[in-house]
Amino acid sequence: MRRRRILNVPMPAELDVHGGLSYSLWLPDGGNVPHGGILILHGAGSCKESHHDFARAARAAGFAALAFDQRGHGASEGVLDDFALEDVAMMAELLRTRLSGDRPVVLRGSSMGGLFAILAAPLANAGAVVAICPASASGLRRLLSSQELSFKADVPKLDALLAKSDAGATVAALEVPLLLLHAEGDEQVPVEHSRELAQQMNITRSRLIAVPGGHHRSIQHDGELQAVSLRFIEQVVGVKWR
Repeated sequence: MRRRRILNVPMPAELDVHGGLSYSLWLPDGGNVPHGGILILHGAGSCKESHHDFARAARAAGFAALAFDQRGHGASEGVLDDFALEDVAMMAELLRTRLSGDRPVVLRGSSMGGLFAILAAPLANAGAVVAICPASASGLRRLLSSQELSFKADVPKLDALLAKSDAGATVAALEVPLLLLHAEGDEQVPVEHSRELAQQMNITRSRLIAVPGGHHRSIQHDGELQAVSLRFIEQVVGVKWR
């Protein structure tokens, strides 16, 4: 489905469903070849529309951006289960089909999406990862056990995936740069979690930015910090920052 600008507000180039996952695709204006692709992963109980502000910023910077509803969220089919990381890899591959040539796909996730971005990076052949206030597997498991979910999940299967997931070991084994952004005032995921992950970083250009104050969602929608993420991505893919 093709969309055009409405009242000069940039709209997705595509709104469609792939493999049961509802997505929005954003492309640079004027048929310009994207510098690369950015796959956007939302948090638990959220949806793709919550990150359309970043998708617009990525598009304006010359990237293709794809945001999608994880299973059990938004307009996507099914429930979130132990195939969550494979879904990330599937959507990364879809985004690659919209790029020209051998251009990288970067994963950018928030909260649960930040954890999934880290864990799925090798499977998705990501060129880099941006994780914002990434959740911990143990924290998500506690959420599952609380039975107070705001999304649909196969709890035993998703819990099994989280139980065997080790974000620290994944970070240590990453072969691509990782940018961690975490608000020191985060009331849901303590900043110490990202500090512990940062200790496992081995790749040049990887870094942690701990932002004073804020809360769990403040970094996601801060224009200056979105620009920091895009600058990091541009440096990784070799695009000169304007």
